[in-house]
Amino acid sequence: MANLLIRNVDKAMVERLKKHAAANKRSLQAELQAILERAATVHTMEESRRIAERFQRELSGRKHSDSTELIREDRDR
Repeated sequence: MANLLIRNVDKAMVERLKKHAAANKRSLQAELQAILERAATVHTMEESRRIAERFQRELSGRKHSDSTELIREDRDR
């Protein structure tokens, strides 16, 4: 495993991170690891575009209902 060092972190930010860690019942290090893991799993813009394009291809040619009618029916109940 690699080690990371982040320099010059604002004291107020460190305190906020410690509060987040305590609220999540984790050490500061475990909280930072969780934050980094979440950040690393976010899709890049290019990946997001490819996923959206794939959905568009898969859904093209299908008949879709008008959601306005469904919403109106639900409100009228």
